[in-house]
Amino acid sequence: MFKERFSRICIGMNKLVLLFLALAICACRSESKKNEVATETAELKNVQTDEWISLIGQHTAKGWRAYNGETLPPQWIVEEGVLMFDTEKRLEVDRQGGIDILYAAEEFDNFELYWEWKIPEGGNSGVLYHVQEGPWGPPEVAPEYQLLDDLKWEEINDAKLESWQKTGADYAMYVPDENQKIIKPALEWNSSRIIFTTEKVEHWLNGKKLLEFEPWTQDWENRKKTGKWKDFPKYGTFKTGYIAIQDHDSPIWFRNMKIKKL
Repeated sequence: MFKERFSRICIGMNKLVLLFLALAICACRSESKKNEVATETAELKNVQTDEWISLIGQHTAKGWRAYNGETLPPQWIVEEGVLMFDTEKRLEVDRQGGIDILYAAEEFDNFELYWEWKIPEGGNSGVLYHVQEGPWGPPEVAPEYQLLDDLKWEEINDAKLESWQKTGADYAMYVPDENQKIIKPALEWNSSRIIFTTEKVEHWLNGKKLLEFEPWTQDWENRKKTGKWKDFPKYGTFKTGYIAIQDHDSPIWFRNMKIKKL
């Protein structure tokens, strides 16, 4: 009888411990979510002053067009302030002159760029800057903030990613600090930021700084000459240019894209 009673007490205590642990985990997750929301709200509030230029209209993609083109490809549309790639319309695209798109209303040199984005499972895209048009693709000449579904891309594509290919990287040049990276599942909104000056470049994701580097230094040159861009002499040489979005034939959504001159 005593053993049975003692056993029941132990089982009851174990259940209480598990309950308390579950409640603690839920509380931590709730607090973490609150902190994320607070950070995102603060970030957005900071880019709503007059010194910021909005790159996406509420119902118009004014300023955007195809790279080396004259109009915006029909698979890129704006609805309620969201610039998106519509896969149902992609077959209508006139591919002459390229399918990546750029904000051609103005060129920028030193700047701070903020945007929010979401991507489907296995999705891939990127935001490029200092883009100049010519007989080359934008990634061959312009630095890129990589946008990718880090969580599912490898599984879906049965391939291994390098660190310089993952979200937040300065693509094929500088890798993000994984300890600072907050990765959200596919189809959840993220916030990103690029701060570019001749003294320092920073990449941010969901309120956390992932990397920083000084452009055009010996270290920068060494990475260029020994990596993916060794056969692309014009890579990173333009010091002003357009903001561009890479079209990887993957659905992607952008909103609250704003830029401030520095």
